[in-house]
Amino acid sequence: MKELEIFGQRLRNARIMKCLSMDELCSKMNHTISKMAISKYERGELSPNSNILIKFSEALGQPVDYFFRPFALHISDIQFRKKSKLSVKQANSIKETIADNIEKYINIEEICNSIIDFKKPNWEVSNSNEAKKYALQLRHNWQIGNDGILNLVSLLEEHGIKILFIDADESFDGLSTIVNDAYPVIVLNSYFITERNRFTAAHELGHIMLSFEKGAEQKEIERLCNVFASEFLIPSEALIDELGSKRTSISIIELEHLQRQFGISKDALIYKAKENNVISQSLFESCMKRKNSQPSFKAIMESSVYCMKETSDRFQSLVYMALNKGMISESKASALLNVPQETFRKTYLAI
Repeated sequence: MKELEIFGQRLRNARIMKCLSMDELCSKMNHTISKMAISKYERGELSPNSNILIKFSEALGQPVDYFFRPFALHISDIQFRKKSKLSVKQANSIKETIADNIEKYINIEEICNSIIDFKKPNWEVSNSNEAKKYALQLRHNWQIGNDGILNLVSLLEEHGIKILFIDADESFDGLSTIVNDAYPVIVLNSYFITERNRFTAAHELGHIMLSFEKGAEQKEIERLCNVFASEFLIPSEALIDELGSKRTSISIIELEHLQRQFGISKDALIYKAKENNVISQSLFESCMKRKNSQPSFKAIMESSVYCMKETSDRFQSLVYMALNKGMISESKASALLNVPQETFRKTYLAI
């Protein structure tokens, strides 16, 4: 691909990632560049001078080097399950963000010879018992036992599933996809508390690992992925060991103990207790009614007590390792991390 074509494609991708139309980009740049000029730049028909490059860099939040970075990997069209709450513009922004991040991620993995192969298991699910069975099977395969998972994000990345955190509207929970039929990706919203993101990550893991009967309704698939997520985060056996097989009440202190140990919300714990007949349907409904009618109780039920803030740092660690071993230049490192080279120099520390 020629340099102008690379620039045009990168410009278009950066604009879409920012959820900007050409008109909106013109406004953001105080109309110093026309919509027609932007269109020509994106089609690779105009060569930008240094002043134009700086303007695009500032408007789109990308270092200048980004616009000329060769495409190291072709990312085929990323398809998501239907999400009615996402606008087309938001969905396209997320797709471009994923494509850009995965391209860089695979690039640095190849440089460091650190690609983790992923193979989707042949697990077809049609009911809750099967969803639970495969959640426990995965725990066994990954040698977790019945203990709480300390850092779910790190665990997933250790097994070849790439985690991306994005800043998004609260209407967006998360998404998953397998890029180029080889690279599984889970996207999470950094806006939410850790327990919610852990459950979303486990739910999306269900979509990645499980297969469903042809013709299964999406609502049922989502329910089964919730069952998988719940069992993966806290096995039913562990819940019953902690709470007992029958309870007429459960204290908030007990729920918070389990919340800290397993990183799962009080709401999810109460629901799981009901599903395992630890508490009755009427007690569960009473708890939900109280939550909906008492704001103070709702705040307690939805509060986070999990002490660890989970983040994805494998990509960054690989970049720094490659830099320290002389595999990549400082310029390449700053481009991969999407920060200006001057900023990178000021923040990069090594011993």
